[in-house]
Amino acid sequence: MLVHDIERHSLSHLPGERLIYARYDTLNTGLKSLVRDMHRVAIEYSPDCAIPYVSRVDAGTIDHLRRLGIFPVSSGDLIQEFEAIWDANTLDSHRTASALLYEVKDRTFAFIRNQLSSGTLTEYNVQRQMAEWFDELDLVSDCSPVVAVQENSGNPHYLPTSASHRAIGSEQVVLIDLWGKLDRSDSVYADITWVGYTGTTPHPKVSEIFGVARAARDAAVDLVVERVEAQHPIAGWEVDKAARTVITDAGFGDRFIHRTGHNLGEEVHGNGAHMDDYETHDERRLIAGSGFTIEPGIYLEAFGVRTEINMYVSQDRASVTGPRQNELTLLA
Repeated sequence: MLVHDIERHSLSHLPGERLIYARYDTLNTGLKSLVRDMHRVAIEYSPDCAIPYVSRVDAGTIDHLRRLGIFPVSSGDLIQEFEAIWDANTLDSHRTASALLYEVKDRTFAFIRNQLSSGTLTEYNVQRQMAEWFDELDLVSDCSPVVAVQENSGNPHYLPTSASHRAIGSEQVVLIDLWGKLDRSDSVYADITWVGYTGTTPHPKVSEIFGVARAARDAAVDLVVERVEAQHPIAGWEVDKAARTVITDAGFGDRFIHRTGHNLGEEVHGNGAHMDDYETHDERRLIAGSGFTIEPGIYLEAFGVRTEINMYVSQDRASVTGPRQNELTLLA
């Protein structure tokens, strides 16, 4: 490593050989020494900034490396080896958190079903009840759960607050999105979305839209499973394309306005590959030991739906880590 003289003592705990520099000219000399006889260097860089999460090195540094005869390549997949791989304990923390989220989901829909006729049910008081169950089950999250009804479910980033929320009535779409992890070190997130309907028979349009989103989700899952079992590499953008093609072919492509999924880690949006050929063109591979979401959605003015599950990739197989929603949950 190349370390400034001021930092030689504060960084002395780091392993490896250290080269010390002080003036800018000795920085250049030291850098030349580090890259001597090298031609390609993996660095936090993404050509054309295709993956902004990876492109952290400034343009001037890239220019300087090129003047030294270095061809920079993206370290996106290399980063995953350090940032995105789960060990057995981490995977267990995800599975446990996932099971608890499904328990909260079941409790939430039962609560809505039981309170629907009271006339006092709102997105916000359902959200507050869910937060209490998170505390009870020792789940932590970076944000309160989403409870979105009718037109609010058509907004992918909607979140009810004490000042802005709506009542929950009959014959309405209710979307809940909840993510959390165990309250312990090195635990990773689980993240699910489920859709209910406060009636005995869903409106045909709601059933149609949910069916398309479900088919898109399953197309993405099937592609991942097939590629991993065949030991054939798969990039995040390809997973997004599989889901997006289903929704586009059904005529709702312009209503699917976010990526298909994201990496899961100690933060809910982890540092591994995202399932994205929309917001970015994510060429990072899905690597063994990583977990991620599949969550296609269709968002109309009157309502929206999203169906979200989590997947984990091992050396020779890929699996969904919790139940999939196959029908709208009836809440009447």
